[in-house]
Amino acid sequence: MPASLLPRRPRLHGRLFIAVATAAVTTVLAGCAAVAPTAPASSPPTFGHIHAVIPEAEGTFLVGTHTGLYRVNGAGAVEGPLGDYDFDLMGLTDSRGALIASGHPGLETPAELGSPNLGIIRSDDTGKNWQPVAFTNTEDFHVLTASPDGRLYGIGSTSPALRVSDDLGATWESRSELDAVDLAVTADGTIYAATPEGVRTSTDGGVSFTPLGDAPLQYLLEAAGDTVVGVDTDGQIRQRADKGEWELIGSATGTVEALGLSPAGSVILVDERGIVTLDGDDARIILPALSSP
Repeated sequence: MPASLLPRRPRLHGRLFIAVATAAVTTVLAGCAAVAPTAPASSPPTFGHIHAVIPEAEGTFLVGTHTGLYRVNGAGAVEGPLGDYDFDLMGLTDSRGALIASGHPGLETPAELGSPNLGIIRSDDTGKNWQPVAFTNTEDFHVLTASPDGRLYGIGSTSPALRVSDDLGATWESRSELDAVDLAVTADGTIYAATPEGVRTSTDGGVSFTPLGDAPLQYLLEAAGDTVVGVDTDGQIRQRADKGEWELIGSATGTVEALGLSPAGSVILVDERGIVTLDGDDARIILPALSSP
């Protein structure tokens, strides 16, 4: 697939790839039955798009959205926006107990966090308060992830350079240039990158990447421990097995906006149905899809 079809980047060719990927994905209906939850007692807020999902130890999970950061529990109850911040979180990850994010300010976002881009911002109290730490005003990281040891990896909006931070986002070092739309890092430090040419991997901290020839074309990746899960451009959810095969573990309905993976291996995805958890052949809708503002 040519680089002009790159998804999820803040440029014209990113939108072109999403259009193609969406057309392919929408031909695939969910291969497993989805069980809808009981409607929440009160109407949930409007999220707009959901860009990231982070499972928490208590069985809840954080969702980074177009209208702020929210917490959702297994019954579909929603708390937020946390800290009353109304920013658009295009990138979100957790590193050694801190939340690291990027995106754009909302109408009521404090000016010190940056405009038109947030750069890299950090919260040390699970979203109650945020502070600017790097690239304020200048960068928008749609690609942002952390390894299990806390190292941050990201690709900003002004350059394809893979940047690395070991101090919770305060300083960054550029490594190789990488045309990637998503990154995931396993416990042994292997970086998996979703690119228009296929999945590529690095075992030297992002200095160099090599093709992973057995992988299907994917546009979202997530890792927990030694487990890697990806979303194919045809809507299939696959997990990389010990022998290197990508085993089918579920199917999406439409384009997947965000993908999460708990330490126990539970998959959370956001597609046209809403927020969905996968457990073997069963899919459960935690929170039905909400209308965009």
